[in-house]
Amino acid sequence: MKNLPSSFAAHLASGVTTLATCWLVTRKDGQTLGFTDHDRVLHLNGTPCQPENGLTVSAMSDGPGFAIGGGDVAGQLSGPALAPGDLAAGLWDGAEIHVYRVNWQNPEEHILLRRAFIGELTQEGSAFKAELRGLSHLLEARQGRVFQQSCDADLGDHRCKVDLSDPAFRAEAAIGHGSSREIVLTEELGAYQADWFVGGRFKVLDGPMAGFASEVSTHTVSSGTAHLQLWQSLPEFPGKGTRFEVTAGCDKRFPTCIKKFANSANFQGFPHMPGSDFVLSYPSRNTGENDGGPLVS
Repeated sequence: MKNLPSSFAAHLASGVTTLATCWLVTRKDGQTLGFTDHDRVLHLNGTPCQPENGLTVSAMSDGPGFAIGGGDVAGQLSGPALAPGDLAAGLWDGAEIHVYRVNWQNPEEHILLRRAFIGELTQEGSAFKAELRGLSHLLEARQGRVFQQSCDADLGDHRCKVDLSDPAFRAEAAIGHGSSREIVLTEELGAYQADWFVGGRFKVLDGPMAGFASEVSTHTVSSGTAHLQLWQSLPEFPGKGTRFEVTAGCDKRFPTCIKKFANSANFQGFPHMPGSDFVLSYPSRNTGENDGGPLVS
């Protein structure tokens, strides 16, 4: 049950209303942007809500119990707050949305209708469509730790403690000649051994694709030139000379933690736990017919 401010409740009860919908979107980088279906800018909670993108929202649904509800929001990439490069770079992935009903004559009169998170994003030309996921989808996230041989920490986080500012594990370079959207070539990383950056994070630092990030799929070295193949291709080629950073990759195995990072004390897995072969094994009987040995059961 929602508690309406008395002034807003009186406005709704008047029979003649001036209502609009506003969306406040908080991206993972901390930036908050506002949008509205009204025909002029509305200021809500200190954030200007822009009307340029012509946002429309489908009916929001809720499932029984803890089933994930949701809907969609669609619009045009026509305003400065919604640049195609930002969508392609993944800056809107997982963004949190607050949906408000607002009295556009007095935006101080408003009520929060619901919260949601952006799921899958699709783009066709200058139009986009974003899936909205209800809060119950957070219940699907894994909580706590899993008993497994591999490490469950992220390289460089507070549990792993590897210093990714170390030049051995992080490097900056410029995109070199012969690069494409899928494979980045650079001579500046030629001193690193092959596969060093496999599984690491590639991030564009400047230019129109600044902020785009992808995991490195393969890392080879040929004639002093590093070849980095990306799991997710660049939406558009940012141009030769564009700066990027890349971090070393970790396959979460205990030997890698020892040899590559000298960080076994902070390994967040259970490398000595029995494997599936041991769990599925059963006692065997040696009849001794072939080697003359004793019977074992």
